[in-house]
Amino acid sequence: MSENAVLSTRSRLPSLTSALDDAIDRAIAENRIVGAVVLAAEDGRVVYERAAGYADREAERPVRIDTPFRFASVAKPFTMMTGLKLIEAGRLSPDDPVTKYLPHFHPRLADGPEAGILVSHLMSHTAGLDYGFLQPADGPYTRAGVSDGLDESRGTLADNLARIASIPLDRAPGEGWRYSVAIDVLGAVIEVITGTSLPEAIDALVSSPLGISPSFFWPEDELAAPYYDDSPQPSRMNGTLELRLPFVDGPGVRFDPHRIANRDAWSSGGGGMAGRAHDVLTLLEAYRAGDFLRKDLREAARTPRVGPEAQTSGPGWGWSWLGSILIDPELAGSPWSKGTVAWGGVYGNSWAIDFAWGRTLVALTNTAYEGMMGKFVQDLAVAASQDG
Repeated sequence: MSENAVLSTRSRLPSLTSALDDAIDRAIAENRIVGAVVLAAEDGRVVYERAAGYADREAERPVRIDTPFRFASVAKPFTMMTGLKLIEAGRLSPDDPVTKYLPHFHPRLADGPEAGILVSHLMSHTAGLDYGFLQPADGPYTRAGVSDGLDESRGTLADNLARIASIPLDRAPGEGWRYSVAIDVLGAVIEVITGTSLPEAIDALVSSPLGISPSFFWPEDELAAPYYDDSPQPSRMNGTLELRLPFVDGPGVRFDPHRIANRDAWSSGGGGMAGRAHDVLTLLEAYRAGDFLRKDLREAARTPRVGPEAQTSGPGWGWSWLGSILIDPELAGSPWSKGTVAWGGVYGNSWAIDFAWGRTLVALTNTAYEGMMGKFVQDLAVAASQDG
């Protein structure tokens, strides 16, 4: 999109533009984020785009609109769309047992019986699986060496599936929501169905048709350098480290920022990609409207699968296949409309689709965790809800 076109669309939505600019300027001035790309679209048209701050603060390399960022869980909607395209083609069903495709994947319940996990359980994070960073520091995933898909790559995806299957499930499939490695397991299902690697499947079914180019491999010198919350300013991730999440008593997320440049790392469908903000916006718009995905499947992707009792993003939020879904805006204290789907990624990213407004917001930053769940995200939500 040309600069003139951006300025033209900005002039139509002065309140939105001013509010988003203010949110970004404050976050940078207060040293809460190092750099960001923020995009907003309304009814399919980009009405705001801005690159701000540094992609590499130490080298004084500025962020540009096409700067790629590490996605973390922003990878999940790409893997999910690939699964939905297979459902659309009749090659996969949400009602399929996972063992149809992964015959050696047999997690058991804590009291011994084998659990019947369906593809729909993976898609909705109700399979009874978990993430190691949500468990105690010496929890079963840590003891078994299960990877969350962001740390050092140890072995293969098959090796990680075997570790996951060796651990009793947190609960019976379908009995409750628990954010988890389920989308990594879904990625393995996709590989079996397509007979290709997950990166090849995503490219063939989603990325190439949409004209976008996210990737599971990226040279580090092209990416925005990663930082984490610190005082008096964010500190750079120079190697593997663990960062505690403010709302979890566990060991924290284990980051290996070099993983994305390792061609031999197994492909984590839940967190292993990198790409540009326009890649994300294009994908989210394909969920919101259009004919890339059949209408009934687009609607299925944003149907609540778990109610507000899950509190996936706090009170009032449930879960859909696509992400956290706003069921009660008043209870959540959210400026978004009922039915908005939103989520993010621990490297410092957030996104939202307000279906009632027809508005999509993407914010990629290089600062964990402020760019995922800090004041910056709250300010963007208020700003993006402005009526221009």
